[in-house]
Amino acid sequence: MNKGIRQRADIRQFSDKLYRITLFPPIPGFTNFISVWLYTGPPCFIVDVGPSVTIPQLVTALKHLGISQIDYCLLTHIHIDHAGGVGALGRFFPETPVISHPEGIPHLVDPSRLWKGSVNILRDIAKAYQPIQPVPEDRLVALNDFTFNPIEPILTPGHSANHVSYLFENILFAGEAGGVCLSEAAGREYLRPATPPRFFMETFVQSLDRVLEKKFDFICYGHWGGQANGHELLEIHRHQLYLWHRIIGEEMGKWNQPSFFSDCLERLLAEDALLSGFFGLDAETRNREEYFMKNSIKGFGLFLQSAADNA
Repeated sequence: MNKGIRQRADIRQFSDKLYRITLFPPIPGFTNFISVWLYTGPPCFIVDVGPSVTIPQLVTALKHLGISQIDYCLLTHIHIDHAGGVGALGRFFPETPVISHPEGIPHLVDPSRLWKGSVNILRDIAKAYQPIQPVPEDRLVALNDFTFNPIEPILTPGHSANHVSYLFENILFAGEAGGVCLSEAAGREYLRPATPPRFFMETFVQSLDRVLEKKFDFICYGHWGGQANGHELLEIHRHQLYLWHRIIGEEMGKWNQPSFFSDCLERLLAEDALLSGFFGLDAETRNREEYFMKNSIKGFGLFLQSAADNA
């Protein structure tokens, strides 16, 4: 474990009932990256929980805020950095129902395949997040059985096939449907796509369009910020996807060359104004962001290659 890694969660209050709890996994550069959103209610609910390794931080933060009961735990998707700790959290809040896309439920009951896939893709990052503990089936509620009207689930596949966003009053809990927003950490604008393989451009855009039909002001990102101009930011992100599609498409002649990823990244940082805050991030965070941006570039590249092969 890196000695410089923080051990306590950071709590920021955005309104009288809305809090962002930032979790700090023991990985250099992952300081401002994983956020759990808490609405103190009524109803009291959290959106995503982070990985297993940071559950002690989350529990301590909830106790600090005086939270002894949570009405709902809403999962945007079951990736390890969003839902990996939900089984461990259940030891502290055993009566809290966990709301998930129905196709994610079998993987939460038996997370062996989810854990294996996480390690295969993320390797040391997944190991630092720690193994995923199972969730008792009777605590899991599929979206189609979740009928609590003030909270509206919105299917937003794109970042993952089973991604869900949640609308409550004028707040959109977007998970990664609207990308990754680190403007607060960078000191200036920084918004990037979260488009790992397998990525399908049309599906992602359709999800954004579905959300843009709704009325909301504030947007809560899974990574990491909260912004008041949420509707505008989703529109901007929609245009950003098409910009990345064009730039990476123009580089596809190098798809099988070693320079493909670095050349795409260089152009994106130069031509996408939404990435202007990249160089305001610290060196370890920039390394993390380069890793995930190259993963997103790969998502676009595989999508473009498949489209070319099928043309």
